[in-house]
Amino acid sequence: MLRAIAGLARPAQGRIALGGDTWFDAERRVFRQPDERSVGLVFQEYALFPHMSVRQNVAYGGGARVDEYLERFHISHLADAKPALLSGGERQRVALARALARDPGVLLLDEPLSSLDAQTKAIVRVELQELLRDFELPAILVTHDFDDAAALAGRVGVLIDGTLRQLATPQDLVSRPADTFVAALTGANLLRGIARRETDELAAIDLEGGERIYSTDPGQGEVGVVVYPWDVTVARVRHQDSALNVIAGEIRSVAHVGSRVRVRIGPITAEVTAASADQLELARGGTAFASFKATGTRLVPFA
Repeated sequence: MLRAIAGLARPAQGRIALGGDTWFDAERRVFRQPDERSVGLVFQEYALFPHMSVRQNVAYGGGARVDEYLERFHISHLADAKPALLSGGERQRVALARALARDPGVLLLDEPLSSLDAQTKAIVRVELQELLRDFELPAILVTHDFDDAAALAGRVGVLIDGTLRQLATPQDLVSRPADTFVAALTGANLLRGIARRETDELAAIDLEGGERIYSTDPGQGEVGVVVYPWDVTVARVRHQDSALNVIAGEIRSVAHVGSRVRVRIGPITAEVTAASADQLELARGGTAFASFKATGTRLVPFA
């Protein structure tokens, strides 16, 4: 998609335009060359010219504002360095500066954070978030990481096999996923079951593992059951509380993710605080109970 917008690939059909400026129209046989399109493209591996200095790479995009962009991206001290001597975060800043030096009408980013280590990625994500806000420039970013998409994008389109599954805000993708693929992308537990109407307010779902749970979503027949890890409560004994849904199972894994702990109990993953994990002695294994409310249990078509 990015290559088509940039003019590096020619689609079989459709139309590409920025505002009233048409770059491609299959029906009218319009095809503007890449250098005729107001595009700034940042490749996944940055594609910096290895024989050029940082200053020369940025100047290749547009020479009039090189010093301004070197300063803006905090790379002035690297102006004479070659790309091979730069860190991953520094190379990305140079690639962004070069793309923006063209004064583009749209910025295209191909997985800009995928090649960075975890610590650098967290820093650069914040920088990129500020950049996109400050420049107020239309941007299309491709990523396989929903956390990146949620942090950087106002709208997220979920594509699979060339088909747009859902286009919505990150919040709507989490709260109302269109199908199981979208739900899995956003980090949800995904269970499979057979639903039937229990009452006017509840659907009962019989899961593949034999458990019966409930949802306030309507459902009938085979469904995907979506539950987010942060909506799951973990206990060592079964409590009688407001949560209708309880799944008992062996603790299969415990993983620390920052200040949180992800624990796999039977078919479901819960996310709890480190303090709760220690108090419940989850690391020693054994049986635990995962509970979640019917109101937090989404039913979607199984895609």
